[in-house]
Amino acid sequence: MHLKDVLTNAVSRLTAESVPSPRMNAELLLMFTLGCDRAYLYAHPERELSEVERFRCEAALAERARGVPAQYITGHQEFWGMDLIVSPAVLIPRPETEHVVEVILALARSVTPSPALRIVDVGTGSGCVALALAKELPHAEIHATDISSAALEIARANAARHQLGGRIEFHRADLLAGFKPQSFDFVVSNPPYVGTAEEDQVQLEVRRFEPRTAVFAGTTGLEAIERLVPQARAALLPRGWLVLEISGTIAESVRRLLHKWDALAVTADLQGIPRVAAARNP
Repeated sequence: MHLKDVLTNAVSRLTAESVPSPRMNAELLLMFTLGCDRAYLYAHPERELSEVERFRCEAALAERARGVPAQYITGHQEFWGMDLIVSPAVLIPRPETEHVVEVILALARSVTPSPALRIVDVGTGSGCVALALAKELPHAEIHATDISSAALEIARANAARHQLGGRIEFHRADLLAGFKPQSFDFVVSNPPYVGTAEEDQVQLEVRRFEPRTAVFAGTTGLEAIERLVPQARAALLPRGWLVLEISGTIAESVRRLLHKWDALAVTADLQGIPRVAAARNP
């Protein structure tokens, strides 16, 4: 079967299965199957696929049709210009989380003349935030924690792939357990912040395939943040910063949790949704 026909059939199949962005998904899975870029798909419409290639394409399409995220099928997701390994052990990095990195970089470059910052990324998952900060702040000392050993394996693999393994110290820990008081200039986290009460509002493929503990915090969505805030207060140096990814649903509650902190600011994402809360330790 020719490449053009395979692509056309793939788009039709994903459309029939109500997969969002069916053409983009079909292209992505074909690029993964053939090990090529998008330009190749359209430059070689008459290319004949081998039996092995057709089998691999069919397997990938079947997985996507049943709802498996494309990133878990291909094993990759881009974040901050880096190609990251992902698996069902970690949350898929989202573009919105890049706002967290942007906020930290702005604060880091404005609040201190010293490049020797100490930063900890709590609940690092794939390591995306820690890696982005290691890339942008070459003199910073960066730590990353996760309660999941499987997630830490992925994070370490990503650090090694991008030659940042020597820049980040990974710890298996529940939030900030085990760290000494006044250890860090920045505590950053993209914690679970969705409440089980709003579970039916979450995309089905997220509910079915992404790690539940990385998405849902508890009934209200605040449970992980409520635990983290006092731990961050203790772990931060005076005038150190706590930076959290949040959602519009919990934004006001997070403001209340941080009302005794200084310089509290909430940054919206490109859709105008409150996305990052930053506050300074008094």
